[in-house]
Amino acid sequence: MTLLWIAIAVLLLPALWLLVLPLRNARPLHDQLHAFEANDTSAEQNVAIFKRRLASLEAARERGDIDAARFDEDRLELERSLLEDTAVTARRPLESANAGRLVVPFVMVGVVVASVLWYQQNGAEGDLVLLAVQEEVQNDPEGSLTMFIERMEEQAERQPGNPNVWSALFPIYRETGQMPQAVNALERLIDIEGRIPPLLAQLAQIRFFMAERELTDEVQALVDETLEQDPRQPTVLGLLGIHAFDNGDYEQAIDRWRRAVANIEDPNTAASLRDGIRVAQERMGIEPEDAAVETAQSNGIRVSVSLDEALAERVNDNDTVFITARDIAGELPPLAVVQTLVSELPMTVVLDNSAAMSPQAQISQVQEARLMVRVSSSGQAMPQPGDLFGDLEGVSVGPIADDEAAEVVINRVFE
Repeated sequence: MTLLWIAIAVLLLPALWLLVLPLRNARPLHDQLHAFEANDTSAEQNVAIFKRRLASLEAARERGDIDAARFDEDRLELERSLLEDTAVTARRPLESANAGRLVVPFVMVGVVVASVLWYQQNGAEGDLVLLAVQEEVQNDPEGSLTMFIERMEEQAERQPGNPNVWSALFPIYRETGQMPQAVNALERLIDIEGRIPPLLAQLAQIRFFMAERELTDEVQALVDETLEQDPRQPTVLGLLGIHAFDNGDYEQAIDRWRRAVANIEDPNTAASLRDGIRVAQERMGIEPEDAAVETAQSNGIRVSVSLDEALAERVNDNDTVFITARDIAGELPPLAVVQTLVSELPMTVVLDNSAAMSPQAQISQVQEARLMVRVSSSGQAMPQPGDLFGDLEGVSVGPIADDEAAEVVINRVFE
């Protein structure tokens, strides 16, 4: 924290210097203005011009070019013009070169105070404190998870409005079996961040397990609220798959878990769900090998995916690859989605009903599909600027043959 305040002070020094700089130039500027006013002859020039024009009027009257009435009118106009010019040239006395110097220190103090208050309200001072706590516990020879929880709970009391406090405490409480504390931390986080699907899904999941894997009214309300905002939320779909499995509805469990796998980002969780799908298939009397044969014989598309060598330097091996099939009109949700990593490229995958996100939108329902392959460094399901992609239009959907594959090359960049 000391280094932070030193950095803030260093950043404030140029601003304070800019406030003092005009005072250094005040004396030379005052002298220049004083010399200008002392040597100003504009009034004498205006009087001389008036006299020349008046002489011209008198000569014109004597020659008979203008009558007396016209002479009086023009003379009055000349006198009025002289008065106006004289009034414009009238100046207020110059202020002293030292005028306003006492205000500058107050302004400087005001800038410093306003900067500090703004940072305390909008800066990341609280997050830096959390980082310092983490480093302190890690470097402490007697540091432990219990010590870390105690320190974070102290910070929760000091900065209850910081979402990073509760997002750090929630998973620790959950992993250590402190479920009531985990629920409290998650609810505090929801109060700060809003009722967004990922947080609601986490709350539904933890309450589901606290209720011994039962869909209570409270859990069902959270599930409904989450799916209303995001029908593809993987945590909730995984929860619903568990509930269906426990009730012997293996077909529905497989459907829920497949949809969850299509949208999940954690490879370990995805692997666990695939294991659950295999167990459910065995419970249905379908051996995993038989299920694979059945899937291979269903309608779909075999896709060969590769990365253009010119774009190889723009990606990392751990970047996520989304392989998606959509209907040609773009009116349905994705018909099939397979998620993998750049390190697996080039590769060949099968897009069939097993990769569907919803029973209402499956690749077997269409005769042609559009293939889209996207590389995402952030792992986000929605395209982001800078993602790489490749696509192929009008690919026929039918029985999957081992010797045929639609080739998609990732060769463009999302703008």
